[in-house]
Parts: sequence; C-alpha cells; structure tokens
Amino acid sequence: MTPCSTDLAGEFDTYLSRLQILKRIRQLTARYVNESILRDRLEDLPTQLEYPTLRPWGAIDWRSVCPSQLVGIDLDVFCSLLLGTINTEAPIRGYTQSSRQYLEKHYPAMARFVGGQVDASGKLIEIGLWEREEKRHTPALAKIYTLLSGEKPDILPHVARPYQPAMDPREALYRHGLHRVATEYGATCLYLWMMAHTTGALQIVLAELLIDEINHMTKFWGFGMWVYPDSSAWKIGQTFSKTMLRKLRYRQTQGSLFHTLRRMMQELAWQQWSLTNRLTFLYTFDQVMKVLWNWHHSLTPHYLESLFGEHPER
Repeated sequence: MTPCSTDLAGEFDTYLSRLQILKRIRQLTARYVNESILRDRLEDLPTQLEYPTLRPWGAIDWRSVCPSQLVGIDLDVFCSLLLGTINTEAPIRGYTQSSRQYLEKHYPAMARFVGGQVDASGKLIEIGLWEREEKRHTPALAKIYTLLSGEKPDILPHVARPYQPAMDPREALYRHGLHRVATEYGATCLYLWMMAHTTGALQIVLAELLIDEINHMTKFWGFGMWVYPDSSAWKIGQTFSKTMLRKLRYRQTQGSLFHTLRRMMQELAWQQWSLTNRLTFLYTFDQVMKVLWNWHHSLTPHYLESLFGEHPER
C-alpha cells in the first residue's frame, strides 16, 4: 500500500517518530475533542431523551483494512490490544442494565436512554440508545481483528459489574456515574490513541468508535453535573477513597476504579507495549483531559438548567 500523505490525524508517513505521534494525537484531539463538539453533544441530549435516534456510521471500505495501515506499533501488540478491547466492550447489555437500575427511580428518562425499558416482570422490552450505539463496537473490532490477524478472536467477555442496592441511592448513583464517565473517558483516549497509530480504512473505523465514545462521555458528564452541581475534584477524590476502602473491607464487592484500571492494563496487554507506546498513551489522556476540564468549567447551573430544567432538589 502506498502510504497516505495525510489522513484524519494530519501528516502521515510509513515510519513516524515519537514527536510525530504526539503531533498526531494533538491534531486528533483538536479535531474530535474540542469544546464546540462537546457543547453540541451535550445540547443534543434533551432531544435524544425524548426522541432517541441512532447516529449512523459513515461508509467503511472493509476490504481495504490491512496490517500495513498500522504505524508505530507491532501487529501482535495491536491485535492483543484489540482482543482486550473486544472483551471489555462485549458485555454492553450488563453495563446498560446496571446503569438503568441506578437511574430509573429518580431519572427515568436518562434510565431509558442508557438501558431502555423493562416490563413488570423485569423483561427488557426496549433497548436503550446507548446500548444500540455501543453494541456496534464489538462486531467492528472483531472484524478488524480478523482482517489483521487472519483469525477469529477468542472472545471472553468481562463480567459487567451488577447493580448493587445501597442505603443511600443518591451516593450510589454518584459513585456509579463517576465510574461510567471514567470508563467512557478511557475508551475515548484509547480509540484516539489507536487512530494516531493507524491510517486508511482502519483509522476510519476507529473514528466511528471514537465519535460514539465522545458522544456518550459528554452526555454522562454533563448530565451528572446537573444532577450533582456540588461535584468537585475534592468530592471525587473522597468518593474514590471510600470505594477503595470498601473494596479492602469487603473483598466480594466488585472492584473500584483502580481495580478497573489494573484489569484494563491486563486486558490491553500493557506489558507488551513499548516505552514509546506507553508514553504516548499517557500523553493522550493528558491532552483529552485538558479540553474536558476547560469545557467542564462552562457547565454552570444556569446553563445546565436551560438544557434539563430546574434541578430536582430545589
């Protein structure tokens, strides 16, 4: 394949230096995770709560996906990363139903958005928009894996954390919401980083996954700030600390965010990554968070109430 002179991340060459990879990460961040896009995706949520509409993907030339579209990462490492991502994305039904249960008592419209609706017996009768969009990811990633490796992936789905009733449902929802935002943020950074290491049709597929993750992360983050206007870095730190202590006291409790991070490092074959791969991945988290944090400061109570109405506890 003749390498592209430019792609979705800017200038492209067959061999990219660390500085060139960092530049591609910055350009992808500017293109896909800017404040204008974040604002637009959040302001889309009220419409989606009332009229859920699946975001269509663009055309993809699957026949042209091939190993030569990788750059700066070994094929075996990339395939191991893909397999871990597939295993994490696969149990989307478990994720959505857990979130629905945390939300449905106090925020039924958002519960329907993420997890659909169930009948009196608990049977799912409508799939939520979040699940409808996210469930496209596992088949797409599996197809990429097969096209790159020549084999079908041996999928071993991660067991999704189930809904856990609590004495304080509001605190439980806050804790769950933080975890959900964090995992969407992690997925956003992962797909953006993967795009920096790919080109051609392979990069285009990953772009669709990235756009989905940004869309969902933004909606969860903004809605969460409306529900919890007193949220702060201090409160987030306290919540994570309490979660860690609970995990230490009750080993049967399914993990904290740090447990999730350790599991993801194993799933993504972190030990196989080169030093450059690791450093550029961490750089991606930094670049994306800078944009998110600036946007976060625009989420004033007045602005959020203009989108979702008066805060329910007023």
